[in-house]
Amino acid sequence: YNTSSSMAVNNGVSPSPTSGLIVSFGEMLIDFVPTVSGVSLAEAPGFLKAPGGAPANVAIAVSRLGGRAAFVGKLGDDEFGRMLAGILEESGVSGEGITFDTGARTALAFVTLRADGEREFMFYRNPSADMLLTPDELNLDLIRSGKVFHYGSISLIVEPCRSAHLKAMEVAKDAGALLSYDPNLRLPLWPSPEEAREQIMSIWDKADVIKVSDVELEFLTGSDKIDDESAMSLWHPNLKLLLVTLGEKGCRYYTKNFHGSVDAFHVTAVDTTGAGDSFVGALLCKIVDDQSVLEDEARLKEILIFACACGAITTTKKGAIPALPTESQVLSLLNGE
Repeated sequence: YNTSSSMAVNNGVSPSPTSGLIVSFGEMLIDFVPTVSGVSLAEAPGFLKAPGGAPANVAIAVSRLGGRAAFVGKLGDDEFGRMLAGILEESGVSGEGITFDTGARTALAFVTLRADGEREFMFYRNPSADMLLTPDELNLDLIRSGKVFHYGSISLIVEPCRSAHLKAMEVAKDAGALLSYDPNLRLPLWPSPEEAREQIMSIWDKADVIKVSDVELEFLTGSDKIDDESAMSLWHPNLKLLLVTLGEKGCRYYTKNFHGSVDAFHVTAVDTTGAGDSFVGALLCKIVDDQSVLEDEARLKEILIFACACGAITTTKKGAIPALPTESQVLSLLNGE
């Protein structure tokens, strides 16, 4: 565990050396967000760069909350890639699992919030560095040292990254890590919706914890109902916890023995980017050292209330990473300050 890079200033909170490492795998990229809200990409007069990529957001969310996080992925050996690696380091996330590709660029995404509040994406990746991570480039020692291994589905879209993803998952599982999956559906990146559904489901039964949004639930089940029956159709026997996030309506949780829901916090949302990643980071932070909470409904509910508060705070500022909260900010919201 490399203290110099990983113990960088973390809002004055250095992670407790005893807390388990959460390894996040996948893409990190730059979102270009219009300087003006509520316009299409074509109409935007200018763009601000906002670092993002769901797995990287989760790693930073964990670190902000005082947990130990590492990121595994590939960046372009370019100004943007070096900038992203620097952001991880400043955030206290270990970069021992990062490799740089000299022949491909760091991925870019242009994202706009249209007037109707929906996000519109346009991606620049053909291929981007993250897609070119090979199984041989994985830092297996780092992956084996994680108590939790977290990933999405964008890394499943093309080879060689897909093989790297499958190998990393297998190595983490063999080392006894809890596998956490947030499919994080981005349809424009897939060849077709059918392919997206098939590949997302291809690794479904490996995960211990799965978080889907209401939109992803509809997509994966083919049902327009967001109810217990629909959610439970995604259950698999090895699953310990299934979460369905419902935006401003909070979240629902399902385990082998109980299920229920937690309400959201009412805040003035400015930008929902990163809210789901913040929610996941908070959850993982709170279960990494004691997975027995997954079998204790009262304690699990407390954690999910905390995670919902994290998600809510993240929507009150523009951009994902700048908006990810610290523990004290979450406690203020929970205490009604």
